Amino acid sequence: MESRAPLFRLIVGLGNPGLEYAQTRHNVGFMILNQLADRAGTSFRSSQKWNAETAVASTVTLCKPLSFMNLSGEPVAALSRYYKIEPREMLMILDDVALPLGKLRLRASGSAGGHNGLQSVIEHLGTVEIPRLRVGIGAAANRPLTSHVLGRFSPDELPALQESIVRAADAVAVAQREGLEAAMNQFNQQPVK
Repeated sequence: MESRAPLFRLIVGLGNPGLEYAQTRHNVGFMILNQLADRAGTSFRSSQKWNAETAVASTVTLCKPLSFMNLSGEPVAALSRYYKIEPREMLMILDDVALPLGKLRLRASGSAGGHNGLQSVIEHLGTVEIPRLRVGIGAAANRPLTSHVLGRFSPDELPALQESIVRAADAVAVAQREGLEAAMNQFNQQPVK
């Protein structure tokens, strides 16, 4: 029988804390974690020890760092050390301006690709061998990148956003059940509607 990648023990959604950032493009990771928590029938609790909101879903810890995006690695590394979770047992979920709105891209490893939150995690864990799920938020057409990622989705983008959140949660479920490669084969190829 084919061996499968280990199940993720820690799933991290990258974003920024606070209501002013709650529905911004940069917070897609948080939105997907909320979907995963809802599906598992669990809720998040704030922990000063980790500087994060965490929820437990079966054998998986869901984590939303409460540091700002550029410092995401600090809470992730603290949880990793305490629970002895290897980077390959984690899944980072983050926004990606290089992907069209709603497009998903799962990878087992790689560079930060210009994403400061993922760069912080890589620096604190000391490796690029961290599985990640990138969720397309669309390119910054005629405005600065910072304004784009910290901006909200337009009303006509909301259906695609909601669909991508559901599909991302489905991708996580497939990865947990069948392994990362199976999820990559199924979700990386799906066209954006």
